[in-house]
Amino acid sequence: MADPIIEARGLNTFYGSSHILRNVSFRVARGEAVGLMGRNGMGKTTLIKSLLGLVPVRTGTVQVAGQALVNAAPYRIARAGVGYVPEGRGIFPTLSVIENLVMAARPGVDGRRDWTLERVLETFPRLAERRHHGGTQLSGGEQQMLSIGRALMTHPDVLFLDEATEGLAPLIVAEIWQIIGRIRASGIATVVVDKNFRSVLQATDRAVVMVKGEVALESPSARLLGDPQALQQLLGV
Repeated sequence: MADPIIEARGLNTFYGSSHILRNVSFRVARGEAVGLMGRNGMGKTTLIKSLLGLVPVRTGTVQVAGQALVNAAPYRIARAGVGYVPEGRGIFPTLSVIENLVMAARPGVDGRRDWTLERVLETFPRLAERRHHGGTQLSGGEQQMLSIGRALMTHPDVLFLDEATEGLAPLIVAEIWQIIGRIRASGIATVVVDKNFRSVLQATDRAVVMVKGEVALESPSARLLGDPQALQQLLGV
């Protein structure tokens, strides 16, 4: 496997006295697309937030591009090359589309500026049409596109997308998956969480399935897609 951009080992995370992540190890290689899968409440979002410094880790290690960053401030992890599209999108409702995008813009770790404002608007024509609209004037799908576009303006080496298409209309869902494919093709590593397991497996190289806060299975995505017994056992689908 190529050099990791993210490598975590032995993560244990608690919410109060509740033990959520149990000795979880997780790795993402540069340029790799990983599907993070599991039923609701199995620890997927907690894992992402633990990696991003948004939830404290009790024990374990996290390295981002070789830097030891367990429990580091989220801004330090972001500046190390990590982008995040959170569940709920997290856009600024009182800012325009352009303002949401520009406020996040910064060069990548290596100084690159590939994802200019013009490129993001070209990638998301709906946002270009609504460039002066406020965040609250956008549909759910447009808000998701804005959240992805804002993350791309930070020039990440790895992009986490939590619940990438939740609550969106089918046509918008199809458009989001096409965009995720284009991001993957650009060389950015991706970690995708979504309830549509088939779309996740078709859009990724490798799948990591979580059960009750532990990694229950790691598999090439194509192999898991062709294993209905494992899908039924682990995901109930």
